[in-house]
Order: sequence, then C-alpha cells, then structure tokens
Amino acid sequence: MATSPFQPTGEPRDIAAHLMDQALGHLFSAALRTAAQYRIADLLSEGPRTPEQLAAATDTHPPHLRRVLRYLAARGIFHEDAAGAFTLTPAARALRTDAPDSLHPAVMMITDDLFLRTSAGMAETVRHGGASFERLFGTPFFDHLMSDPATRDLFDGGMASLSGPVDDAVVAAYPFPEHGTVVDIGGGRGGLLRAALRRHPELTGVLFDQAPPLAHHLLDGDDLKGRWRTQEGDFFASVPEGGDVYVLKHVLHDWPDEACRRILRNCHRAMAKGSRLLVIDCVLPPGNAPHFGKTLDVAMMAVLDGQERSAEEFSTLLSAGGFRLTRVLPTAAFPSIVEAVAE
Repeated sequence: MATSPFQPTGEPRDIAAHLMDQALGHLFSAALRTAAQYRIADLLSEGPRTPEQLAAATDTHPPHLRRVLRYLAARGIFHEDAAGAFTLTPAARALRTDAPDSLHPAVMMITDDLFLRTSAGMAETVRHGGASFERLFGTPFFDHLMSDPATRDLFDGGMASLSGPVDDAVVAAYPFPEHGTVVDIGGGRGGLLRAALRRHPELTGVLFDQAPPLAHHLLDGDDLKGRWRTQEGDFFASVPEGGDVYVLKHVLHDWPDEACRRILRNCHRAMAKGSRLLVIDCVLPPGNAPHFGKTLDVAMMAVLDGQERSAEEFSTLLSAGGFRLTRVLPTAAFPSIVEAVAE
C-alpha cells in the first residue's frame, strides 16, 4: 500500500516535493489540455485502451502520451490498470464531448493561451492593481471579446459548458414561484432560464444579454414554446422591467464594487418593491478551508478586475443598490444563491 504524502496532521511529509509540485501546477493545466485536445476521453468511452492504441488513433507519440496520461491518472483524471491500459474516471467522463454536461469546452477555454498569459502576469497585477488582461492585451476583456469572434465563441461555449451542472443545482435548490416571469440578466445562452422553465411549467422568462450569446441561445424546444423571449441590451444602461424574479448568475463577480452598484441600481429601477433578486456566485467562507471560490477569486482578479465575495460583502453591496439580503442558500455545485428583495 502506498504511503500517504501527508502526515496525520495534514502537513506534507516532504515539504520540498509538495512545494515544487504546486509550483509546477502549470504542467497539470498543459497535460489536461493535451488530453482534451486529443479527445482521449472520447476514445476511452468504449472501454480500456493502451497508450499505443490511443496514440494510433490520435497520431501522437505513444511513450510521451503514456507519461502524460500517467501524470493525469495520479490526480484522478483517468486510471491506469495493472495491464497498462487506461480507463475513464468520473472526472474523465466529464471530458467526453458527448457527455450531457460535458466540461470539454470549459477546459479548452480555461487552458487557452489567452488565460495562461494572463495568469503569468499576476505579479504585476498585485503590484499595480487592475487586471492583468488589460495590461497585456491593451483592452478590457469584454471589449476584446467583442472585437475577436473566435475568442468570443471560445468564451461563450466554455461558459455554457461550465454552467450546465450549476444550472440544474440552482434550480433544484431554489423555490422559484410556480407563476410569474424570471428575468435572467447577462444570462449568456440561457441554460439557467431553460432549467427553471422546464422545472416550473407555468413560468415565463426573459433572457437578457448581448447579441453574440443570444444568437446561440438554448431555449428552442416544444416544451418551452411561447414562454420566453430574448432581449439584447447592456445591463450598465438598463434591464427589462416587469419581472418577478431577477437573476444575476456569474455577473457580479466579473466586476469591482462600483460597477456592481451600477448593475444593481438598474435592476432596482426595473423591479417592483418586494420583487426578488438572485445573485448566483461563490460565497467565500472564512478561514483557511479550501474552496473553489478562492481559486476563482484570483482568476477574476487577473482577467477582469472582478472578485468573489463573502456574505458580509454581498450584504453591503446589495444594500448600496437598494436591496436587502434575505438569505444565502447553498447548492450542490460550487456557487451559492444570494437572495435579496427590492426595498
């Protein structure tokens, strides 16, 4: 039986190896991208295959491919059996391009050179503040997306992929009303709105975003016919009126506080008193416990000058926008649901 690399106290047994393993984290991103690029998970969907078989199917070098897969298997991505063949693990199944909630587009987005270069500029971000992306590329991230259709497609597809498991978890965790209108602000391709409308057949919805994601919305289908509409716009200018529940999923974490206050004030102007606002973002716990939100927080800092927030920070931010935080609901996915009412 292999010896655990950690002591019973949780401290690593070999400090140097542990620290160097963390420092080489960029290699894990590169290995994961390699497996996604060559669609190894797709090839393993029918059962175990050797590195030689996988290499023949992908026109790659068998010994090098085995070493990459062995490295990934050591971290729970794939499994190498006693005969030297590789199989899928639960994490690897999510890399299949035909999986219902495939994370393949999300992995390809997050490991793209655009984001790797941005992360590499973190030291300057910490020195000067602001986002690494804007210093490196000369324009804010969302402006860059509007001028680069290929990157926009990469981003929209990756975000839709990342949102799939979140959408179902949010709709399962929150008691949406049986009747009324849900307005999804900055809702991308509409995965969350689709999940809410399917779970509550009497609800109607409005998907509000810019033109590129709306052009590839996910709301077509006989079960949703006549119950939704899309509206193009800019949430810094205004948002649709007349909704009963307004949703901001993965929107506020993109922006610093002053920009968030502008978005919230526009939502408040559109909402009737007592209407509900749902902010779907990570809610950072206190202390040193691991939490995906702490990783995402640093990513938001580098790319967008945004941030993840604690419950107290959300309460202060919402109050400045005319809302009162009523509760924070956990979900089965990484974000929580911050519910507020318009006052």
